[in-house]
Amino acid sequence: MRSRQLLSSGFFVASIALAGVAYAQQTEVAPMTPASTTPMPVPEDLLKAHPGGITAEQVGQRAVETSFAAKQSLETLHAAQARVDAAWASFLPRLSGSARYTRLSSFTVPDINLGTPAAPYIVKGSDIYPLFLNNTTLQATLTVPISDYFLRINQQYTSATQSADAARFDLGASRATTLSNAKVAYYTWMQMRGAVIVAVEALNDQRIHLNDAKNQFTVGNASKADVLRAETNVASAELAVVTAENQADLAETQMRIALHAPPERRLVPGEGLDGNPAPFQGSLRALVDEGMAARFEVKSILKNAEAARKTASVQKANRYPVVSAFGDAIYADPNARLFPAQQKFFPTWDLGLQATWAPNDILTANGNAADYDARAAALEAQAQVTREGIEVEITQSWQGLKQAEFALGSTARELASAEEAYRVARELFNNGRGTSTTLTDAERDLAGARIDALNARVNARIAHVKLEHAVGRDLRGIAAQP
Repeated sequence: MRSRQLLSSGFFVASIALAGVAYAQQTEVAPMTPASTTPMPVPEDLLKAHPGGITAEQVGQRAVETSFAAKQSLETLHAAQARVDAAWASFLPRLSGSARYTRLSSFTVPDINLGTPAAPYIVKGSDIYPLFLNNTTLQATLTVPISDYFLRINQQYTSATQSADAARFDLGASRATTLSNAKVAYYTWMQMRGAVIVAVEALNDQRIHLNDAKNQFTVGNASKADVLRAETNVASAELAVVTAENQADLAETQMRIALHAPPERRLVPGEGLDGNPAPFQGSLRALVDEGMAARFEVKSILKNAEAARKTASVQKANRYPVVSAFGDAIYADPNARLFPAQQKFFPTWDLGLQATWAPNDILTANGNAADYDARAAALEAQAQVTREGIEVEITQSWQGLKQAEFALGSTARELASAEEAYRVARELFNNGRGTSTTLTDAERDLAGARIDALNARVNARIAHVKLEHAVGRDLRGIAAQP
């Protein structure tokens, strides 16, 4: 549609120019360079498939491999998998160790009275309690979180795995979107290249018209205004060619960015616009059901909701006491359990069971659990909204494809009719039986019909790509794995 507006804008400019023809004939104007009447070579190879050229599928696959959006989703998945590994490690008993050296300050140990007041028996305190200034302790502790195995750890691990699954679905969805957008970018690039061909053909028609108008003016069958209008249309058509070329260059730049292709790489199409896409199989109801089952977006949301539910269970477990078993192995110099104390390393061990509980944790646990339950409910509601959006997307894409398929036939008839109308209008003009205005209208209709035919071929392919994405069929070739 944009290309058609650009091509037809020249005719609007021409109509404005005609309004000042009478004034121009009576006023001295600066001499202008005569408009060329030589036809311009039509670059038909712009739409031809070249051996070794790129196809829409290749563009999509390359975009998936180099997409930064997909890379972002991939790194998110890596982070989620790391959290799974961390949650799995919680199943293992906690082993910790410490090594400590202490230098004590020196002091005089007081004497100790071990007898009765009537018969005092005084001994030096240092004889029974020697003073060791250097203390070294090596200790290993093993803790087994008994209650956490039942109330927390399994739920935490399940929550982490659900989040990782959601990240995996997000990665697949991101890759599928990238694939679809890249294919659309390829066909848009082809559309802009085709618009250059149409613009050149329209320019040639205007140059032929100008040459015919000059010939008819020479023999008296056309006015000077007809020649001036034809020259205006040629100038406008030349501008349309430049504009179309710029748009084609912009479309190629956008596709090059999607491919992350270097500037020196020459891009040529390996897939043309000849023929029609294969019919899309399946009724609308069947396509909706297929999309609901295949699309990753809903699956990701539901996985995140399940992860939130499990996290809520972990928070609820904070209401109860934490029971754990522990064991210590101590190798110390001096060892406090050795009496009398001696300046040497001595090994000891202990085993125990402990329970800890803070009543205030009940209030905190209830609030946090309610928070995660609310998040889960919100995600489940979001999943329903996404399902409805997918159904609308599939319906719109299906209707768009049907409309595009119908346009293939209607624009073919439109183009054939416009070509014949142009041929007749030109013959009548050259035989002095038609006006330049009639020929200009026929040229405008022909240019529009060419654009419509081009757009119909492109839109049919884009509609096919969009419907494939809407029902999730593009996911078949997408790996939701790192």
